[in-house]
Amino acid sequence: MKMLSKKALCNSHGQDSSYFLGWEEYEKNPYHELRNPTGIIQMGLAENQLSFDLLESWFQNNPDAAGFKRDGESIFRELALFQDYHGLPAFKNALVQFMAEIRGNKVSFDANKLVLAAGATSANETLMFCLAEPAEAFLLPTPYYPGFDRDLKWRTGVEIVPIKCTSSNGFRITESALEEAYQQAQKRNLKVKGVLVTNPSNPLGTTTSRHELNLLVSFIAAKGIHLISDEIYSGTVFSSPSFVSVMEVLIERNLINTEVWNRVHIVYSLSKDLGLPGFRVGAVYSNDEMVVAAATKMSSFGLVSSQTQYLLSAMLSDKKFTRNYISENQKRLKQRHEMLISGLQNAGIRCLKSNAGLFCWVDMRHLLSSQTFEAEIELWQKIVYNVGLNISPGSSCHCTEPGWFRVCFANMSQETLNLAMERIKSFVDSTITSNSQNHHQKNRNSRRKSLTKWVFRLSFHDRESNER
Repeated sequence: MKMLSKKALCNSHGQDSSYFLGWEEYEKNPYHELRNPTGIIQMGLAENQLSFDLLESWFQNNPDAAGFKRDGESIFRELALFQDYHGLPAFKNALVQFMAEIRGNKVSFDANKLVLAAGATSANETLMFCLAEPAEAFLLPTPYYPGFDRDLKWRTGVEIVPIKCTSSNGFRITESALEEAYQQAQKRNLKVKGVLVTNPSNPLGTTTSRHELNLLVSFIAAKGIHLISDEIYSGTVFSSPSFVSVMEVLIERNLINTEVWNRVHIVYSLSKDLGLPGFRVGAVYSNDEMVVAAATKMSSFGLVSSQTQYLLSAMLSDKKFTRNYISENQKRLKQRHEMLISGLQNAGIRCLKSNAGLFCWVDMRHLLSSQTFEAEIELWQKIVYNVGLNISPGSSCHCTEPGWFRVCFANMSQETLNLAMERIKSFVDSTITSNSQNHHQKNRNSRRKSLTKWVFRLSFHDRESNER
C-alpha cells in the first residue's frame, strides 16, 4: 500500500456515496421480468431508452454509415489509422449544428471553439484543469449531480462550495444564496474561480430561468470569475418554459467579445439528448482561445474514436432525422414523465414541478420517521431492500433538506415503470397503516395511563376522606 500514490489511496472519489451504493445493490439483484421478477428495479440511472427504435431505424436505412463506407466504398482503413486530437471536421460541424437546432437556432456555435471529449465527465474535468488550481473552488447550486464530487474534484484537487437552494422557492438560485456561498468560500480561505450549473438541472428536472441566468452572468461579471453551463439535458425539455442557453443571455446583453464572453463555457454531450452514453461523446465549448487550445491538448487523454465520429456525423447531418428525433423524443419523455407523476400521486407522493430531464425530484418528507438525514437514509434503505427500487437520496445530491429523492423514468419499459409504481404504492399504504396503528396504540396507552392516574387520584382522595 505504501508504494501507491496519494491519489490512489485518497477517498475523494465519492464511490462510497449512497448514489453509487444503490447501483451496487441493483447489480447484485437486478430486476428481470422473467429471470428475476422480484429483483431491484433501476430508477437511479438517468438514461434515455425511449427512442432507441428511431436510432436503430436510421442505422438500418443508412448501411453505408453503419458499415463505414462512403459512396459504397469502404473507408475502414482511413478511420482505423491515426487521427489527431482536433477531431473530424465533418463531425464537429454536424455537432454544433445539432446544438443550435436543439436551441431553436436562437444561437449558433463555431466548430473551431468546440473541443471533443469522451463524454461530459471528461469535458467537465478538462474545464476544471483549465480554469482552476488544486485547492481553488467552484460554486455549485444544491442539489447537484452526485457524480460531480468525482468529476470535478477527484483528480483535479478543486473544491466544491455549495450554493444552498431550498424548497421554499422550488430550489431556485437567488442572489443572496450566491453571495453567501462566495463568502463561505472566503471564510475557508478558498479562492473562487467560478460557478457551475446544470441547465436543465440534474437532479431537479427544471430549466434554469432567464432571471437566474441573468443573476449568474451579473455575479460572475462582478466577481471576475468563470461560469460553466452544463447543458447536456438541453434536448430533453418537453414542456414550457422552453430551454434558454446561457449563450442566448450573453447575446441579449451585448456581451459578445467582452471579458465575460470569454469566461462563460458550455459542456455538451450526446448521452442524454440522443441516448448514446456508451458512445462517449462529449464536448467543451468556449469563446476563450487559450481555453480551447489547452482543452484540445488535454483531450488526447479522452478521445472520441474516429469510427464514432464518422457514424454520428452522418446521422446528425441528416436534418430530416434530427428534426423528427428531437420532436418525437420530447413527446415520449413528456408521456413517460406524466406516467411517473400520476403513479406517485396515486401513492400519495408529490414531485417538484418539472419540465425537462429523465427524472423527477420526489418529495417523500412525509414518509420520514423524523426530519433528519439519518431518517432519509433509513427510508432509502427500505425502498432499495424491501421495495426493490433503486432511487437516489437527496443527501447524495447534497440537498439541504432531508426527504427528497431523484427518481428516473426513461431507462425502463412502460411495464416496468408500472410495476415500480405498484411497489411504491404498496409500500406507502403499508407504511401509513403501520404509522396509524402505532399512533392509535400510543393514544390507547396514553388513555390507559390517564385512566390509571385518575383511578389512583380518586382512590387516594377516598382514602383521605375516610381517614379524616
